[in-house]
Amino acid sequence: MAKVLVTGGAGFIGSNLTEALLKAGHRVRVLDNLSTGKRENLVFEEAYPFLEMIEGDICDLITCEKAVEGIEYVFHQAALPSVQRSVEDPLTSHSVNTGGTLNLLIAARDAGVRRVIYAASSSAYGDTPTLPKKEEMVPNPLSPYALQKFIGEQYCRLFFQLYGLETISLRYFNIFGPKQDPNSIYSAVIPKFIDALISDRPPVIFGDGEQSRDFTYIDNVVHANLLAMDAERTQGEVVNVACGRRVSLNQLLKILQDVIGSHILPLYEEPRKGDVRHSLADTKRGKAILNYDPRVRIEEGLRRTVEFFKNMK
Repeated sequence: MAKVLVTGGAGFIGSNLTEALLKAGHRVRVLDNLSTGKRENLVFEEAYPFLEMIEGDICDLITCEKAVEGIEYVFHQAALPSVQRSVEDPLTSHSVNTGGTLNLLIAARDAGVRRVIYAASSSAYGDTPTLPKKEEMVPNPLSPYALQKFIGEQYCRLFFQLYGLETISLRYFNIFGPKQDPNSIYSAVIPKFIDALISDRPPVIFGDGEQSRDFTYIDNVVHANLLAMDAERTQGEVVNVACGRRVSLNQLLKILQDVIGSHILPLYEEPRKGDVRHSLADTKRGKAILNYDPRVRIEEGLRRTVEFFKNMK
């Protein structure tokens, strides 16, 4: 049984990860300022006496120092995770995604934390035409958010090289699943599509809908994080976390229409700045380093996600 910290643990990915860690018998401390996370995402907390909640901000170094006291592993999920938000307000997203990450790494180093597992982003690859995206490719961020998450990777690498703090960066590819918020203007496409279809509204597609993504169900991400925790040693590596398959937004909508039983047609609007055209992961390094294989394919993940949102209505 380990004592772990999950930053952003009341958010979509963080709360799913927190629950999995608790089920595995670990003692979990959550740090979240509840700006995008929700306390109701931790409704399971009464069943687990080893869950501790700190309401605070990673932008504050003293808060980070308090959060890492006695911690062995840090799962750093806290972020402002929106390309569009970062384009509109790069300063705020920088203070969280870059400054907050640096605060946490400093606090973890000084507290003797064994390992930091960092939620990186596939947006670091940018819009290079080469597919699939391999970790050794030269990054080409197209938005402040993408650049900030890449800088976080570099800080993780440096903290291992300079201070011996074990780190690993998991580059997430378009994560979806239960607890993802469909109501924010910055929400990801899948919860927005589902919410529109089950509410008999036309979903909105920015662009022609032929842009494609390597959509990755949340259980695969949780699995990758647990593998990164159990790895014998990590040395600042970057690892893709995805399924190794790309689906266009038009194809995605068709799958969801079939699952939900809807025939509502989408509305097409102008493309958004900073969005990449195609994304597809090479997952060989994850297999080699972590023995990672995706457990849930997109069709099954979409069925589970639709069921979750229907139950929430």
